[in-house]
Amino acid sequence: MTPQQQWVAFRTILIREILRFLRIWVQTVVPAAVTMGLYFIIFGRLIGAQLSDIHGVSYMDYIVPGIILMAIINNAYANVVSSFFMSKFAHFIEELLVSPMPNALILAGYVAGGIARGLVVGIVVSLVAMFFAPFQVHHPLALFLVVFLTAMLFSLGGFINAIYARTFDDISIIPTFVLTPLIYLGGIFYSIDMLPAFWQKVSLANPILYMINAMRYAMLGVSDIDVRLAFAIIIGFVIVLSAFSLHLLRKGVGLRH
Repeated sequence: MTPQQQWVAFRTILIREILRFLRIWVQTVVPAAVTMGLYFIIFGRLIGAQLSDIHGVSYMDYIVPGIILMAIINNAYANVVSSFFMSKFAHFIEELLVSPMPNALILAGYVAGGIARGLVVGIVVSLVAMFFAPFQVHHPLALFLVVFLTAMLFSLGGFINAIYARTFDDISIIPTFVLTPLIYLGGIFYSIDMLPAFWQKVSLANPILYMINAMRYAMLGVSDIDVRLAFAIIIGFVIVLSAFSLHLLRKGVGLRH
């Protein structure tokens, strides 16, 4: 394929993915805004009003970055896992596989769709957050990088989940039993400095902890860990999952019967 043909193919997949979640925005965008709004009310206003500042930041302000990133993670992951699994279930993934499109282009198209949904939901949740805790971004470039890389990472995770999934139940196992616990134990609602020494060390094994702290650093200028390490871990996971996804596509795992 010529570069122009590759661009047209990529753009086609991306536009289809964007139109897919925008067409049903009541199911894909609004629930995230409502759910995160409840987090702000319950944890920020009701519970947070009884708590002291953390690292010199009010509790409401402290939880905003994590809640925004949680919405981005969930939606980037959900978009790709559901879309790619449906392409397998409806058997139109074969049309892409037999086309001259490189595997990397197919992967990029679906991942870009997940990133797009993550960014849209992130913007909506940020607007909701401003009603509760008007915030200023301390490091705009760092904010863009952590949001983009995290959305990419979990889009790749959703892609891998969709490849291995054989039933609709399979696409909900990882989000329910792996993703959700890691998110809630990733320091969204607390600083790991508040934990006993043993649990602080255990928390350091949670990759989402680094993403949330990178987000908190970008928005508030505070972090429990070295931000350079956080970005190194995020980029490392992106590279590993990208390579693994391309390997699965090349081998036809879960796609060829």
